[in-house]
Amino acid sequence: MHGRFPILYIAEADAEEAVLSSGTLAHLVEAIPHATFTVVGSPASAPLFADTPRLERLIVLDRDGRWDWIALWNQVRETNWGLVVDLRGSTLSGKLRRQKRAVKGKVLPDVHLVEQAARVLQLDEIPAPKLFVGRDTQEAADALVPSGKGPILAIGPGVDWIGKRWPADRYAKVALSLLGEDGPLAGGRLMIVGEEADRDAAHSIRFAVKRERVIELQGRLTRLQTLAALSRADFYIGGDSLWTQLAVAAGVPAVGVFGPSDEVLRRPWTGVAVRGPRSLQEFVDLDPRLNQHIQHMMDLPYERVLKASRKLLAQLVD
Repeated sequence: MHGRFPILYIAEADAEEAVLSSGTLAHLVEAIPHATFTVVGSPASAPLFADTPRLERLIVLDRDGRWDWIALWNQVRETNWGLVVDLRGSTLSGKLRRQKRAVKGKVLPDVHLVEQAARVLQLDEIPAPKLFVGRDTQEAADALVPSGKGPILAIGPGVDWIGKRWPADRYAKVALSLLGEDGPLAGGRLMIVGEEADRDAAHSIRFAVKRERVIELQGRLTRLQTLAALSRADFYIGGDSLWTQLAVAAGVPAVGVFGPSDEVLRRPWTGVAVRGPRSLQEFVDLDPRLNQHIQHMMDLPYERVLKASRKLLAQLVD
């Protein structure tokens, strides 16, 4: 009989990056059945880990200032940790009593973030992103996903910057083709996910199919509940965003539309990234800090995304 093995897991503050690394925590949950977990995250990332099995504490680090870290130190210093996993690369983790410590270093420019997270634990096999969903969370999501026939195509058009936003009418054209009579998802339903603020980005997408075949979830679910809803989908298309990484963590094959984004680091781990004719460097040459109010994604035609989606769907059937 194993004794208790306490693990402290310090997740990234950025929710999308925390999802990309989440396979490391899932690996520990499954590989060490006698481990208990204390997870530290930001207001954005911590709630994603609320349903982790054997979770003893979920600590929210509101800000990233010195006094905030001191307050965290006071909450975790009394424990003799079996393992400390620090994905923020903080100095705090080096001062704690522990048997082992695994710390994330500087981001490597040419290695996917999922693989970089696996390297923190020196894993031979790279675990895919995975977040755990409890029964209450799944039931809350399922209540907004009515039962019905046919596959579900999920789309997440919302992004955190206009430069990464692909036009809604192009998402709509892809959805119309995939869900149409001759499409690989013929007769299926359309699920749209995101924040309340993403409703405008999805305006024309909802008209791709008849109203009774649309499941609109923007602003109606928490992010973890959104992942639970996405687990009911069969295929996903979205931008370089949290929603795309949530779909990946839900185990859904995904197509990511990329422009001024680094697909080497962030492409969907269980899918493909599609970009237009310009490389990331060409976007950087135009917009060095990648923060200007420019619609960079206008040169990615819907046909290219549709072709990639059909190809991936065909591979899934094979």
